[in-house]
Amino acid sequence: QVRLAESGGGSVQPGGSLRLSCAVSASFHSLNAMGWYRQAPGKERELVAVIISGGDTNYADSVRGRFTVSSDNAKNFVYLHMSSLKPEDTAVYYCYADQYYSGAFYDFWGQGTQVTVPG
Repeated sequence: QVRLAESGGGSVQPGGSLRLSCAVSASFHSLNAMGWYRQAPGKERELVAVIISGGDTNYADSVRGRFTVSSDNAKNFVYLHMSSLKPEDTAVYYCYADQYYSGAFYDFWGQGTQVTVPG
């Protein structure tokens, strides 16, 4: 079982910046991928940014160039640095990790943190 706990959400004006943090209970060496998803009201949950085992990153087209996902392997934290925020970035942001164990992949999610960018 991997536990994830997000922090750092809030309200920020358009064009502003925010950093989300996620404390991960497992060693990063045991994870296949970790990162961030978001879900806006009335929409499906979507990938924002993810770090894949080996260090490669993947971003949604809508955030590429504005958001950066990073990790602190020593402290077991994953971060999402968000800049040039837009009203359409308003959503609940979820920390995510998946782990390969005994022949299967398992997904883990945090409780979510609200990010609001007023229109």
